[in-house]
Amino acid sequence: MAQTSNEDTHRLFAETVLPYLGDVLTLAKWLTGSASDAEDVTQEVCVRALKALERGPAQNARAFMLTVTRNTAFTWLRRNRPRAMVLTDDPEAAAGETELAPSPDAAMIAAADASMVEAALTALPLPFREILVMREINELSYREIAEATGVPIGTVMSRLARARKLMLVALKGEMG
Repeated sequence: MAQTSNEDTHRLFAETVLPYLGDVLTLAKWLTGSASDAEDVTQEVCVRALKALERGPAQNARAFMLTVTRNTAFTWLRRNRPRAMVLTDDPEAAAGETELAPSPDAAMIAAADASMVEAALTALPLPFREILVMREINELSYREIAEATGVPIGTVMSRLARARKLMLVALKGEMG
């Protein structure tokens, strides 16, 4: 494949990378367990995506970006946390902010619910967590997840079903 000019690369970057930075950051947060680590990963994703786009455009920009994010996050984790995983201590940052201010009681219940869901999701083994995040948070299709993770669609489906079952068991245990 022929290399693109600088102008074409910058245009491809604006079209391919910038619209999906929110998705990249979200996936990176869930994979690294830390907002600051996710920012480091996101920065590296941008550098890697730019280099890849010099060779030409991506067919599916969103799947391309999440694949780069996944690979970059795993490389970053191997380099920076060889045997440990740090869990996020900021469920609000991972869940996102709401536009309307809820009542204090509703806010307390929502925070407790979000905290339970976040804890259950964080406790999932990484292969299940990444597929669940890609499907439920990033809203990728099974095919896009299969392409991003390099596993067959059947494996994606079974991991997703298993992840959902593990989440239910964990949440039922939390609710007593």
